Amino acid sequence: MLEVRTTTVYRGPSVWARMPAIHYVLDIGELEERPSNAVPGFYEHLTELIPSLYDHRCSVGRAGGFLQRMREGTWMGHVLEHVALEIQNLAGADVGRGKTRSTTERGVYNVIFQYDQEDVGLAAGQMAVRMLNHLIYGEPSDFEYEAELESVILLAERLAYGPSTGAIVQEANRRGIPVLRLDPQRSLVQLGHGKYQKCIWATVTSATANIAVDVAKNKELTNRLLLEVGIPVPRSMVVTSADGAVQAARRIGYPVVIKPLDGNHGRGVFINLADEDEVREFFPSARSESRDRTVIVESFIEGRDYRILVVNNEVVAVSERVPAHVTGDGEHTIGELIQIENSDPRRGVGHEKILTRITVDSQTMEVLERDNRSLDDVPEKSAFVQLKLTGNMSTGGTSIDRTDEIHPDNMEIARQAAMVVGLDIAGIDFITTDIAESVRTSGGAICEVNAGPGFRMHTNPTEGHPRHVGRAVVDMLFARGKPSRVPIVAVTGTNGKTTTSRMIAHIMKAAGYRVGLTTTDGIYIDGTQILSGDMSGPGSARMVLKNPAIDYAVFETARGGILRSGLGYDRCNIAVVTNIASDHLGLRGVNSLSELARVKAVVPQSALRDGASVLNADNEWVVEMEGSARGEIIYFSMDEGNPVIQDHIRQKGKAVLLRQTPTGEMITVVENRRETSLVLASQIPATFEGRARVNIANALAATAAAVADDIQLDYIRQALRTFSSSFFQTPGRFNLIDLGGQRVVMDYCHNVAGLEALGDFVSRMEAPRSIAVISIPGDRSDEDMRMFGELAARTFDRIIIREDDNTRGRPAGEIAGRLKDALLVGGMAESLIEIELDELEASRRAVDSSEKDELVVLLVDKPTKIWEMLTNRRTSSAPRVTGQSQNGV
Repeated sequence: MLEVRTTTVYRGPSVWARMPAIHYVLDIGELEERPSNAVPGFYEHLTELIPSLYDHRCSVGRAGGFLQRMREGTWMGHVLEHVALEIQNLAGADVGRGKTRSTTERGVYNVIFQYDQEDVGLAAGQMAVRMLNHLIYGEPSDFEYEAELESVILLAERLAYGPSTGAIVQEANRRGIPVLRLDPQRSLVQLGHGKYQKCIWATVTSATANIAVDVAKNKELTNRLLLEVGIPVPRSMVVTSADGAVQAARRIGYPVVIKPLDGNHGRGVFINLADEDEVREFFPSARSESRDRTVIVESFIEGRDYRILVVNNEVVAVSERVPAHVTGDGEHTIGELIQIENSDPRRGVGHEKILTRITVDSQTMEVLERDNRSLDDVPEKSAFVQLKLTGNMSTGGTSIDRTDEIHPDNMEIARQAAMVVGLDIAGIDFITTDIAESVRTSGGAICEVNAGPGFRMHTNPTEGHPRHVGRAVVDMLFARGKPSRVPIVAVTGTNGKTTTSRMIAHIMKAAGYRVGLTTTDGIYIDGTQILSGDMSGPGSARMVLKNPAIDYAVFETARGGILRSGLGYDRCNIAVVTNIASDHLGLRGVNSLSELARVKAVVPQSALRDGASVLNADNEWVVEMEGSARGEIIYFSMDEGNPVIQDHIRQKGKAVLLRQTPTGEMITVVENRRETSLVLASQIPATFEGRARVNIANALAATAAAVADDIQLDYIRQALRTFSSSFFQTPGRFNLIDLGGQRVVMDYCHNVAGLEALGDFVSRMEAPRSIAVISIPGDRSDEDMRMFGELAARTFDRIIIREDDNTRGRPAGEIAGRLKDALLVGGMAESLIEIELDELEASRRAVDSSEKDELVVLLVDKPTKIWEMLTNRRTSSAPRVTGQSQNGV
């Protein structure tokens, strides 16, 4: 049996795909040696059920290519990929990209396939697995293709954008404007990022004035406002009782129309009422559709029903609306003709499809009775049988495009009507004998101005040319040349991501931006933390992009989030890769540095073509990313003699490097072979006068990112000179506190490369002795723990071993035991090793047992709690605080 071991949903670019995709780890079991052409009858049964698989070109590059691959013999994972894609297409999607790759385990494959709507993609994948197992093994025995496909189709229809929203979203996608669906069950959509965002709810936009919507809802007020500027409208009166309606009809003159004062979609509208009896008969139905129990009586205007769509005070489409009807064939009854008409696949429930199914209700029966017909009558061939009073699409009406026929006078009147009411998007209901003739001569009137008008009569007319009205809306919300995206800087790598991200955010704030920042510490909006915890995943990035307060985004982008869900954005402006080192190996299928580099490379591969990729020239794995990275390549390096840097500069590439000068180590920007001295590394507080070499490297990366965005060098210089390693600026990253002469360093060091950098810093602090509290996350390999412990033995003089509260699947005490064994192998005497599993107690013990001139190093998992403990001690002992900041550095 085919078995899906794991399912991963990528909502953004990932290792496997540039688009949203679903990733199955598929075990094909005994079929490893039985490709598709070796299963008897499989090809015939599959192609009989899904003949449209013929359209799949596959690697052959032409229609029928996938079927050729099946005949030649291809693995079932590959078949599953194509079947899952085609099921989605049969449900109305437009997907076609996927891939299947083997794993290191025989018979197990990575199957990746694109999706448009996540839930539909998941349902299609599940159906594909059931279908293939049924065709191969006869299990499940109750599998019914048509029933299961219909279930997926219904799910797709329920979750799909409506025609109006879809038209706007399609245009936004065409223009490259980001689209974020805020509610999958509704049509609430965000277009654009941060401060540039605009929202739409169907055809109501964030620019739609609430007062205009309220005016449009009040039909009497709308008529009065239009009449006062000379726009033709029916005579009308507002009433609350049947007697009042009769009196109003007498004053206006029969025939009349009655409708709810605040109704919509044609509900409760009754037209061409000829006498008092009809007014009294239909008044209760009209009043029941009004929230205020108020009805408007107006003169009946003879003519055809036209809907004129006005966007941003311009007419963009015109449709003639034809009431729901059937056409006689001389054979079927009216009831049977309605059933035949409703079988049209274009018709659905409500607004889910381009046409609405015709319902038989009291209005239908009334219209037929007026025409001396019934549902059982058989109308003569070609006879037009009207079924509803109005031409609303929501009651089953059809539409004819008349955009090219409207008279300029009528166009101007409709435009002015929208302006009077104040709607940015308005549906003007115009009654006249012919829209091609001026209403001034032929007669007619505007009977309604609608907020939130439907687009489907324009985008999918029953007759005539479709109109791309979504373009007008998007052009109104995002004028050509105006931004829709905030700049995004994405920072990835093994070590230094958090500090580099914070440095970049600090630079951009100095340059005047309101920055949204995600890190492993939390989410920050313009410097204020709004959420704490590890927020380096795609969900956190999307949270920032939804925030209207920001105009710049900096995302720490961790390996785990990329593997779990992909990126939280489609493209970034600037990608930064700090370094690649051994960490997290053996997790989620990443077992080597090359595989880890492949994961991290997703970030520079997602840079915009006119953006930039900032790469570490001192790291061979990062240098290799140049071949797949997008945008301009900007290198940074601690070594001015690095041949990668030298070659890049010779080719007039941009670079940021550490240059040795008579005054000290200078961060230097090189552009087009022209060098600019920016700032001495020792002048950056976070480097502790150049001792924290890793923070020099982080400053180089941050500078390169700022250069990539053409930030003025003065802003970069000033920001670096004010960036410290205080707890409040970089919590848990090289925080130094002086407890009355006793120096304590707090850092989130969790891998061998990080410990090497920390060890270099410790040696440069020139302390006679050091004591450290160490640990390592439980999901690191046994080998990583051994290397970490042996290195710690060579770095510190005394060590206390602790454990994180979350040991990530290991029994309590196992991590400490392994680290102790490694320390002993590394040459540390057992008398210099203690074990205290509790982090807070271990930290207290280290501080309490240390001498005044001994450097205390705390590798922390809970930086806030440890910092509070340290600052409480500092306050109680009233120590002298040293360094560049009273915050502890």
